[in-house]
Amino acid sequence: MSNQRKALVTHIFTADPSAHVFDDKIYIYPSHDLPHDGEDNDNGDEYLMEDYHVLSMDDIDAECVDNGEALHMKDVPWVSKQMWAPDLVKKNGKYYLVFPARDKDGIFRIGVAESDSPVGPFTPEPNYIEGTYSIDPAVFHDDDDKVYMYYGGLWGGQLENWKTGEFDPDGKEPAADEPAIGPMVAELKDNIKELASEPMHIKILDENGEELRAGDEDRRYFEGPWMHKYNDTYYLSYSTGTTHYIVYATSKDPKGPFTYRGRILEPVIGWTTHHSIIEYHGKWYLFYHDCEVSKGINHRRCVKFVELEYNEDGTIKTIQP
Repeated sequence: MSNQRKALVTHIFTADPSAHVFDDKIYIYPSHDLPHDGEDNDNGDEYLMEDYHVLSMDDIDAECVDNGEALHMKDVPWVSKQMWAPDLVKKNGKYYLVFPARDKDGIFRIGVAESDSPVGPFTPEPNYIEGTYSIDPAVFHDDDDKVYMYYGGLWGGQLENWKTGEFDPDGKEPAADEPAIGPMVAELKDNIKELASEPMHIKILDENGEELRAGDEDRRYFEGPWMHKYNDTYYLSYSTGTTHYIVYATSKDPKGPFTYRGRILEPVIGWTTHHSIIEYHGKWYLFYHDCEVSKGINHRRCVKFVELEYNEDGTIKTIQP
């Protein structure tokens, strides 16, 4: 069953699954694709998500349940549109949904909403987390109780517009021979509603210790970061975007630098690829999405999962979709 790779739900379109385990149950926090006939473009205008549903499974072989709408953008004062890929962290007995959306100026920011339950409903903060920008937050709760947020995406995610630390709508990606733009990382305060450290760009290095170049589209960062820990090593995994791989890099420090190690998932049906990784009952699983159900319509995706395996040296075995 754990390798069956069927869509977890098909009554709605879901994508960008952030999976977690609480009280021996699996909870998945996806984005919610809304069918429409609008334009597909590099700015991501086809992704018109407005709300979040929380999915859950009593165990890895159980039927997946949709627990209904947990948060809608009409309830978030600072949001104008496009509530994209979220994540969730449990801290001090509370559940915090962390999510990106465009503010009233059309700039992507990262907000937070709180609940007493892992399935919500969630009560949003009136404003986004001060000092945040771009998309795809992934929140990692480390063994020492520190919480780190990884985020950022190129193109529609506006990461290249922030190279100076200020928003530049005309900001461009680096030249092909220049160092690639890495994801951002910042430590969060215990309340999860404020940054505890200045955001910094993560460096991803090649096998020679050199920063990956922007033209290295098979390996460089594009969007969709995820962090997990295996045998005291930090695994930063992410999407390469234009080449449609999920790849990973490792470090002994949660802020890096990270060294590129290989591919986790080969390209799926559809343009985007976005994932999460969890351990459950001694096995590891990759949650991801594709457009198989919609036959390739990019903004009508469905969430799936598959078992993930490590080699003895800690490398991850590449998965064929």
